[in-house]
Amino acid sequence: QVQLVESGGGSVQAGGSLRLSCAASGYSYSRYCMGWFRQAPGKVREGVAAIDSDGSTSYADSVKGRFTISRDNAKNTVYLQMNSLKPEDTAMYYCAAQKRLLTWYERRSWGYWGQGTQVTVAS
Repeated sequence: QVQLVESGGGSVQAGGSLRLSCAASGYSYSRYCMGWFRQAPGKVREGVAAIDSDGSTSYADSVKGRFTISRDNAKNTVYLQMNSLKPEDTAMYYCAAQKRLLTWYERRSWGYWGQGTQVTVAS
């Protein structure tokens, strides 16, 4: 059974940094694509970043140059380093996993989800 558990969310001032972690279990983690999505109140869940099993990364335009996704296969963990945070980054952040992807930024491409961790950026 696939389990994804996010941590690292919190409140921060604009311009600050946070690092999110997602611990995975119950499957062959290293063979799966991993991703981060976010959802603000009243908005659709949007793709933030993704990393393939070979380490290739993809980012939403809104976070390019500020966020970095990485994975540690020895720890079955994926990270999202978020720098230069803005108030518009405020959202619930979700970790996702899928063995094969069509389009990383579409919610329907991902089969497994964590419960989310809240990120709040104050202006």
